[in-house]
Amino acid sequence: MSARPLPELPQLMIDDAVHAALLEDWGRAGDVTSQATIGRDVRASAVIAARKPGALAGIRLAQAAFRLTSPELRVEVLVEDGARLAPGQVVARIEGPARALLSAERVALNYLGHLSGIATATARFAEAIAHTRAQIVCTRKTTPGLRAFEKYAVRCGGGMNHRFGLDDAILIKDNHIAVAGGVTAAIASAKAFAGHLVKIEVEVDTLEQLKEAIPAGPDVIMLDNMGPERLADAVALVRAAVGDRIRLEASGGIDLDTVRAVAETGVDLISSGWITHSAPVLDLGLDIGIG
Repeated sequence: MSARPLPELPQLMIDDAVHAALLEDWGRAGDVTSQATIGRDVRASAVIAARKPGALAGIRLAQAAFRLTSPELRVEVLVEDGARLAPGQVVARIEGPARALLSAERVALNYLGHLSGIATATARFAEAIAHTRAQIVCTRKTTPGLRAFEKYAVRCGGGMNHRFGLDDAILIKDNHIAVAGGVTAAIASAKAFAGHLVKIEVEVDTLEQLKEAIPAGPDVIMLDNMGPERLADAVALVRAAVGDRIRLEASGGIDLDTVRAVAETGVDLISSGWITHSAPVLDLGLDIGIG
Protein backbone atom coordinates (compact mmCIF):
# COMPACT_ATOMS: atom_id res chain seq x y z
CA MET A 1 0.00 0.00 0.00
CA SER A 2 1.02 3.63 -0.39
CA ALA A 3 2.99 4.96 2.58
CA ARG A 4 0.81 8.07 2.98
CA PRO A 5 -2.97 8.27 3.33
CA LEU A 6 -4.68 8.75 -0.01
CA PRO A 7 -7.00 11.67 -0.69
CA GLU A 8 -10.62 10.87 -1.49
CA LEU A 9 -11.95 11.84 -4.89
CA PRO A 10 -15.43 13.42 -4.58
CA GLN A 11 -18.08 11.06 -5.92
CA LEU A 12 -19.72 13.87 -7.89
CA MET A 13 -16.43 14.52 -9.70
CA ILE A 14 -16.10 10.83 -10.52
CA ASP A 15 -19.68 10.49 -11.71
CA ASP A 16 -19.56 13.59 -13.92
CA ALA A 17 -16.38 12.43 -15.67
CA VAL A 18 -17.51 8.84 -16.11
CA HIS A 19 -20.96 9.90 -17.30
CA ALA A 20 -19.36 12.03 -20.04
CA ALA A 21 -17.02 9.19 -21.02
CA LEU A 22 -19.90 6.73 -21.33
CA LEU A 23 -21.90 9.12 -23.50
CA GLU A 24 -18.86 9.62 -25.73
CA ASP A 25 -18.46 5.86 -26.15
CA TRP A 26 -22.14 5.05 -26.69
CA GLY A 27 -22.74 7.74 -29.31
CA ARG A 28 -26.29 8.07 -30.66
CA ALA A 29 -27.44 4.46 -30.47
CA GLY A 30 -25.62 2.78 -27.60
CA ASP A 31 -23.67 -0.47 -27.82
CA VAL A 32 -25.14 -1.85 -31.04
CA THR A 33 -22.85 -4.90 -30.98
CA SER A 34 -24.13 -6.09 -27.60
CA GLN A 35 -27.70 -5.28 -28.58
CA ALA A 36 -27.34 -7.27 -31.80
CA THR A 37 -25.71 -10.36 -30.30
CA ILE A 38 -26.91 -10.69 -26.68
CA GLY A 39 -30.46 -11.08 -25.43
CA ARG A 40 -31.94 -8.48 -23.12
CA ASP A 41 -32.29 -10.91 -20.20
CA VAL A 42 -28.90 -12.62 -20.46
CA ARG A 43 -26.74 -12.23 -17.37
CA ALA A 44 -23.00 -12.67 -17.03
CA SER A 45 -20.16 -12.47 -14.53
CA ALA A 46 -16.65 -11.20 -15.09
CA VAL A 47 -13.43 -10.30 -13.35
CA ILE A 48 -10.97 -7.51 -13.88
CA ALA A 49 -7.43 -8.74 -13.38
CA ALA A 50 -3.91 -7.38 -13.72
CA ARG A 51 -1.91 -8.88 -16.56
CA LYS A 52 1.33 -7.23 -15.48
CA PRO A 53 2.70 -6.10 -12.11
CA GLY A 54 1.99 -2.55 -11.06
CA ALA A 55 0.20 -0.17 -8.71
CA LEU A 56 -3.58 0.20 -8.75
CA ALA A 57 -5.37 3.52 -9.24
CA GLY A 58 -8.86 4.37 -10.48
CA ILE A 59 -10.92 1.51 -9.09
CA ARG A 60 -13.75 3.89 -8.08
CA LEU A 61 -13.97 5.27 -11.61
CA ALA A 62 -14.18 1.75 -12.99
CA GLN A 63 -16.85 0.92 -10.43
CA ALA A 64 -18.81 4.04 -11.43
CA ALA A 65 -18.73 3.04 -15.10
CA PHE A 66 -20.64 -0.14 -14.32
CA ARG A 67 -23.01 1.46 -11.78
CA LEU A 68 -23.95 4.34 -14.10
CA THR A 69 -24.51 1.95 -17.00
CA SER A 70 -26.96 -0.18 -15.02
CA PRO A 71 -27.95 -0.18 -11.35
CA GLU A 72 -28.37 -3.95 -11.72
CA LEU A 73 -24.63 -4.46 -12.18
CA ARG A 74 -23.02 -5.52 -8.92
CA VAL A 75 -19.33 -4.71 -8.51
CA GLU A 76 -17.25 -6.30 -5.76
CA VAL A 77 -13.98 -4.43 -5.28
CA LEU A 78 -11.28 -6.81 -4.05
CA VAL A 79 -8.25 -4.51 -4.09
CA GLU A 80 -8.12 -0.85 -3.16
CA ASP A 81 -6.22 1.96 -4.88
CA GLY A 82 -2.59 2.15 -3.85
CA ALA A 83 -2.14 -1.63 -3.72
CA ARG A 84 0.75 -3.25 -5.55
CA LEU A 85 -0.51 -5.84 -8.01
CA ALA A 86 0.92 -9.18 -9.10
CA PRO A 87 0.24 -10.58 -12.59
CA GLY A 88 -3.09 -12.38 -12.60
CA GLN A 89 -4.36 -10.69 -9.45
CA VAL A 90 -8.12 -10.07 -9.53
CA VAL A 91 -9.06 -6.55 -8.51
CA ALA A 92 -12.85 -6.66 -8.99
CA ARG A 93 -15.75 -8.99 -9.81
CA ILE A 94 -18.80 -7.84 -11.75
CA GLU A 95 -22.16 -9.59 -12.15
CA GLY A 96 -25.39 -8.57 -13.84
CA PRO A 97 -26.97 -7.89 -17.26
CA ALA A 98 -24.49 -8.94 -19.94
CA ARG A 99 -25.30 -6.09 -22.31
CA ALA A 100 -24.67 -3.47 -19.64
CA LEU A 101 -21.51 -5.18 -18.44
CA LEU A 102 -19.97 -5.12 -21.90
CA SER A 103 -21.20 -1.59 -22.63
CA ALA A 104 -19.27 -0.29 -19.61
CA GLU A 105 -16.13 -2.40 -20.11
CA ARG A 106 -14.00 -0.07 -22.20
CA VAL A 107 -14.64 3.09 -20.20
CA ALA A 108 -13.89 1.23 -16.96
CA LEU A 109 -10.66 -0.25 -18.33
CA ASN A 110 -9.55 3.01 -19.95
CA TYR A 111 -9.64 4.82 -16.63
CA LEU A 112 -8.19 1.91 -14.69
CA GLY A 113 -5.32 1.20 -17.10
CA HIS A 114 -4.36 4.85 -17.58
CA LEU A 115 -4.42 5.80 -13.92
CA SER A 116 -2.76 2.58 -12.79
CA GLY A 117 -0.03 3.23 -15.36
CA ILE A 118 0.66 6.60 -13.76
CA ALA A 119 0.65 5.05 -10.29
CA THR A 120 3.02 2.32 -11.46
CA ALA A 121 5.46 4.79 -13.02
CA THR A 122 5.38 6.94 -9.90
CA ALA A 123 6.00 3.91 -7.69
CA ARG A 124 9.13 3.03 -9.64
CA PHE A 125 10.49 6.53 -9.18
CA ALA A 126 9.56 6.57 -5.49
CA GLU A 127 11.18 3.20 -4.85
CA ALA A 128 14.39 4.31 -6.55
CA ILE A 129 14.79 7.26 -4.17
CA ALA A 130 13.32 5.79 -0.99
CA HIS A 131 16.73 5.88 0.74
CA THR A 132 16.96 9.67 0.36
CA ARG A 133 15.08 12.71 1.69
CA ALA A 134 13.64 13.49 -1.74
CA GLN A 135 10.01 13.08 -2.77
CA ILE A 136 8.79 12.58 -6.32
CA VAL A 137 6.12 15.11 -7.34
CA CYS A 138 4.03 15.62 -10.45
CA THR A 139 3.57 18.71 -12.63
CA ARG A 140 0.82 20.43 -14.64
CA LYS A 141 1.74 18.30 -17.68
CA THR A 142 -1.52 16.38 -17.52
CA THR A 143 -4.29 15.33 -19.89
CA PRO A 144 -6.92 18.10 -20.21
CA GLY A 145 -9.95 17.15 -18.14
CA LEU A 146 -8.12 14.43 -16.22
CA ARG A 147 -5.75 16.45 -14.02
CA ALA A 148 -7.41 15.70 -10.69
CA PHE A 149 -7.51 11.98 -11.46
CA GLU A 150 -3.94 11.84 -12.76
CA LYS A 151 -2.63 13.70 -9.72
CA TYR A 152 -4.61 11.30 -7.53
CA ALA A 153 -2.92 8.40 -9.33
CA VAL A 154 0.47 9.92 -8.49
CA ARG A 155 -0.51 9.72 -4.82
CA CYS A 156 -1.53 6.09 -5.30
CA GLY A 157 1.99 5.39 -6.53
CA GLY A 158 3.63 6.95 -3.49
CA GLY A 159 4.34 10.39 -4.94
CA MET A 160 3.09 13.80 -3.92
CA ASN A 161 1.37 16.60 -5.80
CA HIS A 162 2.83 19.87 -7.04
CA ARG A 163 0.39 22.72 -7.64
CA PHE A 164 -2.92 21.76 -9.26
CA GLY A 165 -3.23 24.85 -11.42
CA LEU A 166 -2.17 28.42 -11.95
CA ASP A 167 -4.25 29.60 -8.99
CA ASP A 168 -2.94 27.68 -5.97
CA ALA A 169 0.73 28.70 -5.84
CA ILE A 170 3.09 31.25 -7.39
CA LEU A 171 5.75 29.60 -9.57
CA ILE A 172 8.08 32.17 -11.14
CA LYS A 173 9.65 30.64 -14.24
CA ASP A 174 12.26 31.91 -16.69
CA ASN A 175 9.79 33.83 -18.83
CA HIS A 176 8.31 35.58 -15.79
CA ILE A 177 11.84 36.54 -14.70
CA ALA A 178 12.67 37.89 -18.15
CA VAL A 179 9.58 40.12 -18.22
CA ALA A 180 9.77 41.16 -14.54
CA GLY A 181 13.35 42.34 -14.83
CA GLY A 182 15.23 39.73 -12.85
CA VAL A 183 14.99 37.18 -10.05
CA THR A 184 15.01 39.68 -7.19
CA ALA A 185 12.38 41.91 -8.75
CA ALA A 186 10.09 38.97 -9.57
CA ILE A 187 10.24 37.54 -6.04
CA ALA A 188 9.67 40.95 -4.47
CA SER A 189 6.60 41.52 -6.63
CA ALA A 190 5.28 38.06 -5.78
CA LYS A 191 5.67 38.67 -2.05
CA ALA A 192 3.80 41.94 -2.34
CA PHE A 193 0.96 40.21 -4.16
CA ALA A 194 0.61 36.86 -2.39
CA GLY A 195 -1.70 36.10 0.49
CA HIS A 196 -0.28 34.55 3.65
CA LEU A 197 -1.23 31.00 2.57
CA VAL A 198 0.24 31.22 -0.94
CA LYS A 199 3.69 29.67 -1.41
CA ILE A 200 6.24 31.28 -3.73
CA GLU A 201 8.63 29.21 -5.84
CA VAL A 202 11.23 30.52 -8.27
CA GLU A 203 12.99 28.64 -11.07
CA VAL A 204 16.73 29.11 -11.61
CA ASP A 205 19.03 27.43 -14.09
CA THR A 206 22.41 28.84 -13.06
CA LEU A 207 24.30 29.18 -9.78
CA GLU A 208 24.43 32.93 -10.37
CA GLN A 209 20.62 33.10 -10.42
CA LEU A 210 20.53 30.89 -7.35
CA LYS A 211 22.80 33.27 -5.44
CA GLU A 212 20.41 36.08 -6.32
CA ALA A 213 17.34 34.06 -5.29
CA ILE A 214 18.53 32.97 -1.82
CA PRO A 215 18.48 36.38 -0.07
CA ALA A 216 15.12 37.21 -1.74
CA GLY A 217 13.62 34.43 0.40
CA PRO A 218 11.23 32.33 -1.72
CA ASP A 219 9.64 29.28 -0.10
CA VAL A 220 11.00 26.93 -2.77
CA ILE A 221 13.71 27.16 -5.41
CA MET A 222 13.45 25.00 -8.51
CA LEU A 223 16.85 23.93 -9.84
CA ASP A 224 16.09 23.46 -13.49
CA ASN A 225 18.04 21.24 -15.89
CA MET A 226 21.08 20.84 -13.66
CA GLY A 227 23.12 17.65 -13.62
CA PRO A 228 23.92 15.88 -10.33
CA GLU A 229 27.25 17.66 -9.80
CA ARG A 230 25.72 21.11 -10.32
CA LEU A 231 22.77 20.13 -8.14
CA ALA A 232 25.10 19.08 -5.33
CA ASP A 233 26.85 22.45 -5.54
CA ALA A 234 23.48 24.23 -5.46
CA VAL A 235 22.28 22.25 -2.44
CA ALA A 236 25.51 23.00 -0.55
CA LEU A 237 25.19 26.69 -1.37
CA VAL A 238 21.61 26.96 -0.09
CA ARG A 239 22.14 24.84 3.03
CA ALA A 240 25.17 26.91 4.00
CA ALA A 241 23.20 30.14 3.59
CA VAL A 242 19.77 29.34 5.05
CA GLY A 243 19.78 25.71 6.14
CA ASP A 244 16.47 23.98 5.40
CA ARG A 245 14.40 27.18 5.35
CA ILE A 246 14.18 27.10 1.54
CA ARG A 247 13.08 23.81 -0.02
CA LEU A 248 14.88 22.70 -3.15
CA GLU A 249 13.26 21.07 -6.17
CA ALA A 250 15.13 19.41 -9.03
CA SER A 251 13.41 19.45 -12.41
CA GLY A 252 14.06 18.86 -16.09
CA GLY A 253 14.47 15.62 -18.03
CA ILE A 254 14.79 13.36 -15.01
CA ASP A 255 14.09 9.68 -15.71
CA LEU A 256 14.54 6.33 -13.99
CA ASP A 257 18.17 6.19 -15.09
CA THR A 258 19.03 9.50 -13.42
CA VAL A 259 16.55 9.97 -10.56
CA ARG A 260 18.64 8.14 -7.96
CA ALA A 261 21.71 10.30 -8.58
CA VAL A 262 19.55 13.44 -8.49
CA ALA A 263 17.96 12.43 -5.18
CA GLU A 264 21.33 11.70 -3.62
CA THR A 265 22.39 15.34 -4.11
CA GLY A 266 20.15 16.24 -1.16
CA VAL A 267 17.26 17.99 -2.91
CA ASP A 268 13.87 17.88 -1.20
CA LEU A 269 11.68 17.40 -4.27
CA ILE A 270 12.05 15.92 -7.74
CA SER A 271 9.37 16.94 -10.22
CA SER A 272 8.55 14.82 -13.25
CA GLY A 273 6.13 15.50 -16.08
CA TRP A 274 6.83 12.04 -17.52
CA ILE A 275 4.92 10.22 -14.79
CA THR A 276 1.67 11.82 -15.95
CA HIS A 277 2.12 12.62 -19.64
CA SER A 278 4.07 9.56 -20.81
CA ALA A 279 3.54 6.72 -18.34
CA PRO A 280 2.63 3.46 -20.15
CA VAL A 281 -0.84 2.08 -19.51
CA LEU A 282 -0.92 -0.80 -17.03
CA ASP A 283 -2.43 -3.85 -18.70
CA LEU A 284 -5.62 -4.87 -16.91
CA GLY A 285 -8.28 -6.94 -18.64
CA LEU A 286 -11.89 -7.98 -18.20
CA ASP A 287 -12.68 -11.66 -18.66
CA ILE A 288 -16.18 -13.11 -18.79
CA GLY A 289 -17.09 -16.18 -16.80
CA ILE A 290 -13.88 -16.55 -14.80
CA GLY A 291 -13.77 -16.86 -11.05
